[in-house]
Amino acid sequence: MRALVGHHVGVTTEVLLLLLAAFATGLVLTAILCRVGRRLDTMDSPGGAGELKQLRDVPNIGGIAVAWPLIAAIGTMGVFALLAPELLIEFAPSLTDWSDRLAGTAPTAMALAASLLILHVIGLIDDRRGLPAMYRLLVQVGIAIVLSAFFDVRLLQQLDTWGAGILPSVVVTVVWIVVVTNAMNFLDNMDGLTGGVTVIAGGLFMVAAIMIEQWFVAGTLAILVGTTAGFLLFNLPPAKIFLGDGGSLVIGLTLAVLTVRTTYWEPTEPSTMWYGMLMPLFVLAIPLYDIVSVTILRVRQGRSPFVGDHQHFSHRLVSRGVSQRRAVCVIWALTAMTGIVGLMLPSLGPWQAIMAGVQVVLVLAVLALFETGADR
Repeated sequence: MRALVGHHVGVTTEVLLLLLAAFATGLVLTAILCRVGRRLDTMDSPGGAGELKQLRDVPNIGGIAVAWPLIAAIGTMGVFALLAPELLIEFAPSLTDWSDRLAGTAPTAMALAASLLILHVIGLIDDRRGLPAMYRLLVQVGIAIVLSAFFDVRLLQQLDTWGAGILPSVVVTVVWIVVVTNAMNFLDNMDGLTGGVTVIAGGLFMVAAIMIEQWFVAGTLAILVGTTAGFLLFNLPPAKIFLGDGGSLVIGLTLAVLTVRTTYWEPTEPSTMWYGMLMPLFVLAIPLYDIVSVTILRVRQGRSPFVGDHQHFSHRLVSRGVSQRRAVCVIWALTAMTGIVGLMLPSLGPWQAIMAGVQVVLVLAVLALFETGADR
């Protein structure tokens, strides 16, 4: 038992060291990009959907500091796991007990790295020249279909027993990946907002992965959280650099895929309950609330959901008299509130899980009442 505990502590320590290394990398890269962005004049732009926003004299290539280390790490791990697993184990001895999983994980890791690279490049192009919203959406759907159908990145695989093959779980997974990817992209509308939410939500997902000993997922999240935290120090208001679509799309896809790859419920394990699968919904409740509410508003107005404006949750808070800094802090706090409840969800008993669900629903209901109540 002591050996198992010691091993768990050892791997957890390695994940935390990876987090610190990623933070230092993100910090240095972002500092460099602040200068490079101004020198190359890669400043804030309207975006491909003709966004209605006030442009600022701030570089918007900060996503490179998050995307490049993440893509390089995932891709390198996939290559070594496939071609030279012994070198990977030598670099991280704690992976010895999971050596049999390396070969199986390699194709998915390489596919994810390629998918992130595609979205990153499209995001960078969109930040510079602008791309049609439908084109970006089709690319996201295509990536989601490939990952779910060919690389076993699927939610609710129990649905596949209904006699329709893998189609039901693929459809659910594609919807989840596209919605979460765009939710994090939509959220990138104020200084420090997406970066802070990513650090909070990604950190909670990382803790969950450590608790259930899914070390590959935990390590990847450590890189995401670390690099984003390094970037965030330069993105706090007033921001010196923006994330851009080249970063927010990468963050969204990474969170979406890693939540799918995390096993929150194991039917053969009595200690876990089915409602553990709802953890990602709890942790990402606020970004999902934002994308659903702003989409409904735009559709009601007869506008495209993909044309940016100042109707996001953060903007609506500001219109209610909250300063931008406080609006960002409120959204961070709300994300932490629903996220901590989500982190505890898999370990709760049935009645406790019901109360946790009621709590999150009440949080969202209070937000809706606050936003739609009459000004009296």
